Order: sequence, then C-alpha cells, then structure tokens
Amino acid sequence: MNHSTSSSQPKRIAVVGGGITGLSAAHRLLELADQYNQSIEVTLFESQSEAGGWIGTINQTDYLIDTGADMFITNKPAALELCQRLGLEDQLISTNQQYRGAMILKDGQPVPVPLGFELMTPSRIGPMLKTPLLSLWGKFRMGLEYFIPRRHSATGLDQDDESLAHFVKRRFGQEALTRLIQPLVAGIYTSDPEKLSLRATLPRFLDMERDQRSLIKAIRKQKRAAKSADATGARYGLFAAFRGGMQTLTRTLADRVSERGTILYEQRVTKINASAQSGYEVTSETDGDSQTQHFDAVILTTAAPLSAKMTATFAPDLAGLLEQIEYASTAIMVSVHRLEDITHPLNAFGLVIPAAEKRKIFAVAFASRKFPGRAPEGCVQLRTFVGGAMQPELLENSDAELTTIIGNELADILGVTGEPLYSKLLRHNQSMPQYHLGHLQLVEQIEQLAAKHPALELAGNAYRGVGIPDCIHSAEQAAERLFTSLKS
Repeated sequence: MNHSTSSSQPKRIAVVGGGITGLSAAHRLLELADQYNQSIEVTLFESQSEAGGWIGTINQTDYLIDTGADMFITNKPAALELCQRLGLEDQLISTNQQYRGAMILKDGQPVPVPLGFELMTPSRIGPMLKTPLLSLWGKFRMGLEYFIPRRHSATGLDQDDESLAHFVKRRFGQEALTRLIQPLVAGIYTSDPEKLSLRATLPRFLDMERDQRSLIKAIRKQKRAAKSADATGARYGLFAAFRGGMQTLTRTLADRVSERGTILYEQRVTKINASAQSGYEVTSETDGDSQTQHFDAVILTTAAPLSAKMTATFAPDLAGLLEQIEYASTAIMVSVHRLEDITHPLNAFGLVIPAAEKRKIFAVAFASRKFPGRAPEGCVQLRTFVGGAMQPELLENSDAELTTIIGNELADILGVTGEPLYSKLLRHNQSMPQYHLGHLQLVEQIEQLAAKHPALELAGNAYRGVGIPDCIHSAEQAAERLFTSLKS
C-alpha cells in the first residue's frame, strides 16, 4: 500500500539527536517544506536538556568559553552558507592576525611552525632551512620529496588508500612525521597516524601526488595560482567563529526548528522498529517512562554505536557495520589566567605536542589569542587537550587528578603559575570517530545497506568528515534525499 500519495496527512519525520547534525537536518527539512509548499511534521529527539551536542558556550561576565568546538573552517562552504540563510553573518568574526601561527613542542620548548608550512607540505624553503624542529638530515630528507616518484602500485594497501604515517614516511621521512606532521594532525583528528586513513581525512595530499608527483611542487604551483588569480575578497580567513560563541549557531537552529517543528528534550530514543505497514515505530524514554510513536521517516544523527543499537532490531547487518566505527575520547581543561602568571609570551594561536615528547597533554589552544572577547583585559584563556587515540589511559584519572596533571604540564611547558581565575574540566567521551584505513569502504557498505530501508537516513561526523561544515553538509544531504523520496 502506498502511503505517500495521501496529501491530506502531513508526513511525520523523526530526527534523532539534537547536536549540530540533527538541528541542521531538521532545519533543512523545514526549509524544503516551505520551498515546495509541502506539509510535514518534524520531531527532533534530544536526550539532554538543551540541544547542541558537543557544542556549547558558557557566557560569564568577563569571558566566554566554548565547551566543544570553538570555530569552524570556511573552505568547506556548508557552515557559511547556513549562517547566511539564518541571518547570522554579522555575528561571525575572523581570527586575530596579530598572533597567527602555531607552535610545536621540541625538547620541552615551544617552537614556531615554519612560515608557509601547511599541515604536511612546505611552500617556502627559507623558513624550513632555519627551523630548529628538524635536524639537518630531517630537512634534507624533506627536501628530497621534490624528486621522489609517485607511488605506482597499491600492493598491501586499500586501493589508493594509505595510512597517514605510511604516506608521510614515504614522501618526507620519519623525522618529518614524528616532529611536525603527527602533532599537527593529532590536533585535528586526535588519531593514531599509523591507523588514520589519508583518503578519508586528507585526500587532497593523495591527489596532489597523483596529479603533480611531488607535494612540494604542487603546493608551490597552488601558491602561484592563488597570487595571480584575482583576490576573491573573502571576508574571513580560513577559520571563523561567532562573537557570542559557537552556541549562537545551535541555539538559533533550535529556535527555528521549535517555531515550526517539535523538539523533545530529555527524550532518549532506545529503539526503532520498522512498522508493519510502512515507516518506523520510535520508542523513547524520559524519567523511566517509555513511549512509542509512529513516523513515516527517520534521520539518525547519533554516534555510530548508538545508531547501531537503535537499528539492531530491524537492520542487524547495518548495526553490525556501524559498530565497527571506533571512537576516541578527549578531555578539555578550559582555564583563564592572568598574563602576569605566565612566563611564555603565548605569541601564537596554540601549541601542539608530538607524541615523541612523552607529555601528558597533546595540545593547548590560546583561545583568547585567536578570537576577541574570550578573556578579560590582561588575561588569557587556555584550552588544554588530554587523551585522544594516543593516550586513552589518561582519561581513567579522576577530575581532580587530571586537573593536577594538566596544571603541572602547563607550568612546565608555558611557565603557568598561581591559581587560574576560572577553570572547568570538560570530558568528551566517545566524541571523535576514528577514520581508520578502509573507512571509506566501510561507509560505502553502510550507505548501501541503509539505502535498502526506505525513508531511513544516517548523518553525522562518523561518515565523511568530522568538522562542523562536514556535519552540516551530511545533515542537509540526508534531509534532501529524504524529502525527495517522501515527495515522490
């Protein structure tokens, strides 16, 4: 029996998860309903008392603290485009040019990343020759990359996929991996470079090798092209944030969704079943009370293990694949200090720490150096990161033990003394999906199996990108696919 022909009854759509992905999916569905003059009912289930997921902002009188992501990248358009549609463009701010750049720890000392070095590739020779981050041999070996042939055979590797570590050692040598690239990539993916899939995370480097043979050659060609091209007049740098913190985005989305749809807070979805006629029975729980509602369609935006639990009854094969996506946990210590209590000048956006340094933190972001309004005059806000895929055992420490560990590390590395004016430890358990070798093949299998279940969509950071723009893009694509299938 075809239920989609009945126009009298609006289609009921459940969106499970109220993080940035779920909010973006629900918002896009309502936008599409307006655009095509269709009647739909959108219900978003959120297990917490407020939407936003890992994104949150604590707004104190003198400072503003982001509890999760504190900015987003602008070279992927989905987040900027959403901000434009929401009318939030005037709330966006760019990074402070005065402190631009990052540092890497070398023998206990913060050292600036060489000018022109971009995540994996040097575009300028002078700064690379001068940097104390690499030995003379390490620099020579990096320079040899210009002459190394491209890889022809994919023996023992997943098609053209390769681990980040294998690729970097092959092109630039072991020292470049250990001292430069591992800490910079860990700052983004909190991952083990020996397992991290390059095709799933940083495919442009594989493409640069394929197209230009040498990455150094490719990046220099790109720089020349960028110089000769007319300036696009981009208003933001590579990163943007909100004047009032990242929650500006999630709260605005929640308000827009609430105006036209329903957000059920403190409602944890425990089970989903395929309905006998069509659609899905969604069971949710609040304060021990359980209720089941029927929906014509479902978008799951929860972490892969949770989505696996929910789909286990009607799609065990799909659930089995979702369970294969591993996650890493991190803790962030946010602290505000008087500048006079810190001996290091903090003349950068932050510091990343190679695993080879054997420290108990892997990054420190100087939040108030990046964006204004994050700390009072004469003070600085630090965001210190612990755990990740490389040191998960550290998160077994209690909050008090972690606070002590972080305090000792900051004292040793940056010369932080005295008590902070404010500090808060934030634990993000199982928050970062690990894109291991073969990840894209796994995601393709997941997508093929999910497609066999009509009016079911999966979206989020577990699949094709971990950043905020990736999540928004994933959400909007899922909403568009679902809307098209329901309309037809």
